[in-house]
Amino acid sequence: MQNKITDKKLEKYFEVTKQALDKAKIKVKLDSNLKKVADDFLDTANRYYSDASYFAKKGDIVTAFAALNYAHGFLDAAARAKLLDVNDSTLFASD
Repeated sequence: MQNKITDKKLEKYFEVTKQALDKAKIKVKLDSNLKKVADDFLDTANRYYSDASYFAKKGDIVTAFAALNYAHGFLDAAARAKLLDVNDSTLFASD
């Protein structure tokens, strides 16, 4: 069992999270009150992804890895709440 965050592992998580961000589409209608909630989940996920890039560039791979996991967690939560149309059980815990 590997219990270290390697550059290769971090790169993989960046790739998977980027794929998930690109695939996630808001499911609720534009005039729905839930549209703002869905937008907020996507915005937060994107911000954590951006934070991960920032920390990785600084060499803080532990914080970068944590931020990627938060980003993906927000996407999974939004998908589970049926706010996002994801249709991919390899990228999301809920499809």
